[in-house]
Amino acid sequence: MSSPPGRRARLSSPGTSRQTPDAREEVRRRLKDLIEGNRVMIFSKSYCPHSTRVKELFSSLGVDYNILELDQVDDGANVQEVLTEISNQKTVPNIFVNKVHVGGCERTFQAHKNGLLQKLLQEDSAHDYDLIVIGGGSGGLSCAKEAANLGKKVMVLDFVVPSPQGSSWGLGGTCVNVGCIPKKLMHQAALLGQALQDSRKFGWEYNQQVRHNWEAMTEAIQNHISSLNWSYRLTLREKGVAYVNSYGEFVELHKIKATNKKGQETLYTASKFVIATGERPRYLGIQGDKEYCITSDDLFSLRYCPGRTLVVGASYVGLECAGFLAGLGLDVTVMVRSVLLRGFDQEMAEKVGSYLEQHGVKFQRKFTPVSVQQVEKGSPGKLKVVAKSTEGPETVEEIYNTVLLAIGRESCTRKIGLEKIGVKINEKTGKIPVNDVEQTNVPHVYAIGDVLEGKPELTPVAIQAGKLLARRLFGASLEKCDYINVPTTVFTPLEYGCCGLSEEKAIEVYKKENLEVYHTLFWPLEWTVAGRDNNTCYAKIICNKFDNERVVGFHLLGPNAGEITQGFAAAMKCGLTKQLLNDTIGIHPTCGEVFTTLEITKSSGLDITQKGCG
Repeated sequence: MSSPPGRRARLSSPGTSRQTPDAREEVRRRLKDLIEGNRVMIFSKSYCPHSTRVKELFSSLGVDYNILELDQVDDGANVQEVLTEISNQKTVPNIFVNKVHVGGCERTFQAHKNGLLQKLLQEDSAHDYDLIVIGGGSGGLSCAKEAANLGKKVMVLDFVVPSPQGSSWGLGGTCVNVGCIPKKLMHQAALLGQALQDSRKFGWEYNQQVRHNWEAMTEAIQNHISSLNWSYRLTLREKGVAYVNSYGEFVELHKIKATNKKGQETLYTASKFVIATGERPRYLGIQGDKEYCITSDDLFSLRYCPGRTLVVGASYVGLECAGFLAGLGLDVTVMVRSVLLRGFDQEMAEKVGSYLEQHGVKFQRKFTPVSVQQVEKGSPGKLKVVAKSTEGPETVEEIYNTVLLAIGRESCTRKIGLEKIGVKINEKTGKIPVNDVEQTNVPHVYAIGDVLEGKPELTPVAIQAGKLLARRLFGASLEKCDYINVPTTVFTPLEYGCCGLSEEKAIEVYKKENLEVYHTLFWPLEWTVAGRDNNTCYAKIICNKFDNERVVGFHLLGPNAGEITQGFAAAMKCGLTKQLLNDTIGIHPTCGEVFTTLEITKSSGLDITQKGCG
């Protein structure tokens, strides 16, 4: 997506090669009118690459600018002569900001780097704020805090619309309140249950019955989340960021309406806006879904143990929740419409599913619910679910205590007034297309995080993008967010970490014959005495044979996969190759060392099962 163009200025000229003094004075007057009548005035030539760089800079800053292409006006040579007299500069581009002559390309970039350009741009600011961020999640807070660090006047608007079950939460967004943080803590609770089972094999003896207390767990987790909510508010206060707990909606290009929970409306203006509204869980659109089903918005603060649970959907959210619920001892079924972990490596996805099945999670494949009916009230009550096969007329019905929907998420972009200011969204998904500096088609409006089209929906990505965006907007840096080789981990009971391309995507990009896939099963030492399966954990790297066997895909199924993947992701940023892995001495005994000794390729067809310690 290209940067939006500036407005083109027009300059009438007498059109003679030798101007009379009166005609020359008229050109001077009109040039001064352009300089004094525009916030940013660029005198340029359409073919000049330096002029193009300057235009792209102002576009990336979200600043409206006017252009006069001197090669496209009558008598351009004489116009440039008069411009030289005014500015004492013979070359283009020739830039004026708020009537001040900045200079050419290099001087403009230098002014941007040292902060002078921003000071000039803000001298005529008639807005309440330099920046308003809509959304107080990880990305929005990162952007707001960084802008405040750079001396800008910043506001954050954040408002949580309660879920159909009435759940709402404090400042911090999905990750902190109903995502990564409570998910990882419940995952840890389930791992501790597995550790208890393993501990007997390591000599621990205990006679009392061990059971899990859901209420105690959720209370402790919610207390921790509340402390994070408070710390975020405190940090904003310390940095001078205005935090307003209201729903933001655009009413004009630079004006937003903020509506609080009492329905009171306040108007605010800003020079620039960042949309960081994130996503919320999608519903099925069937009888009883919003009345009786819950989503991840509700699960982590649920006041009672969910009991026998149906998880609808096999996204990473669905499988993570199914995993820790089963790990806490609950009866869990996952209903899958098509594939597990869509978008991830499908070999790894099936291994994740297989491990879940081995540890008590039931899968009902190729079915989708058509109705949910309450048959008994309670905490939990009882729900009858009718589901239909995706491959034929077969229907099934079953009774569950809780139905958890995990069928994807929808961007929160349709009810914030974007259509009033002309910001384009993907009508099907609600996602916002942006250019490589997170700029929408409206120059002073930007977007970061999960609302972006075609970008990873991950908290650290939003944090990085938000911080770098603020630095670019306010003159501290020109660095862009790198969305390539972003690592992530699915926190199922046996974690799946990955970085780079799935095997399917690598084949699509590079062709199968140009790739070498190294892989192995492995047996963590901690599993040996515990008597756990010696051929479940799996490591795989995908290498480009014709680029020095550069690693283009990294995949790990095993304990602590998140911790291991993080380190290898840094190596991939540095251009990790198979030879570099071979040259690396492993730390023994660890799971991570398996990547330093990979020898067997898929193409060889050799056996990868393990029989002992390597």
